[in-house]
Amino acid sequence: MELKELIFSLCSLMTVSSFEEGSFDELKRLLNNDFDEIKQDAVGNIILLRKCNKENPPKILVDTHFDEIGMMVTDVKEGGFLSVTSIGGLDRSILQASDVVIYGKEKLRGVIASTPPHLRGSGDSDKTVPIDELLIDTGYSKEEICELVPIGSAVGFAPRYTELLDGCIAGKSFDDKACAAVALHALSKISADELAGDVYLVLSCHEETVRIGGIAPAAFSLDPDYAMVIDVNFARTPDTPKAETLELKGGVSIAHSPITDRRLTLMTEELCRSKDIKFARVAAPSTTGTNTPALNLVGRGVPTVDIGLPIKSMHTYNEILNLEDAETLGALLREFVCSNEIKEAFAE
Repeated sequence: MELKELIFSLCSLMTVSSFEEGSFDELKRLLNNDFDEIKQDAVGNIILLRKCNKENPPKILVDTHFDEIGMMVTDVKEGGFLSVTSIGGLDRSILQASDVVIYGKEKLRGVIASTPPHLRGSGDSDKTVPIDELLIDTGYSKEEICELVPIGSAVGFAPRYTELLDGCIAGKSFDDKACAAVALHALSKISADELAGDVYLVLSCHEETVRIGGIAPAAFSLDPDYAMVIDVNFARTPDTPKAETLELKGGVSIAHSPITDRRLTLMTEELCRSKDIKFARVAAPSTTGTNTPALNLVGRGVPTVDIGLPIKSMHTYNEILNLEDAETLGALLREFVCSNEIKEAFAE
């Protein structure tokens, strides 16, 4: 499967945070026996293994979180309207009139209701509606929808993807399933003989909602020698600060932070230079906003490098990435898991 097709297919799966386990079987159907093992642990992480042909190999962990932002049904109103609350950091400014899928006893389509500007009170047009005041219109009566949608059901954005100019694509859940798709695609193309160690790709759960996330128990059980965390980063637009954003088609970001391993970070940068892989160094003086802090401090500590894929409109239903950057990310991951220099520096 081509990378763009895999991104669209993977991001279309419903993995609203804490509901990720429901897509495990669908994910397995997307894979063509490219991995030696695939399993799901007790908290919902999906762990895929690519074995190398070496004795006593090091364990290399690659983390891309698999959960996405969404909503949860909190009440059913007259007329079949659903009240919801957020799961993860939704951008509330874009919610009204958006298409959603309600994951009750069966999948239902809905639209988040929007009050026409003609009917809004004076001064209300510029206000963002609080999440607990939004309603999903289902078209069902209250009696019908109560039978179909239990309180606590998940709600996600409808999967719809657009190809833009210059290699850009837009759609939901690129944070972070686009990175997961890149990792799956890249690792499937590497032979066992090329790998520097056994590679554990963790499609981790709960990153959007829990501070330490699902990666901590996964890393504790796997006890890897070193790791790469891959997540999205902020792409530059005219209204964003240059110091905190990346240019699209500028490659990946490599974070320098107190919570990342300095030696592994510098070695990864040198790997990029030697292989002509485009990257930008970013400063993260307190935290990276990713799974890196939890991974770096779990168990006896895992040396970790933090890599970012730039996207626009993060935490909306139309996130935008450039496929050239996605290919760059795949190239870096291939070189990282095949690097004997990094293996010799960090394997016990």
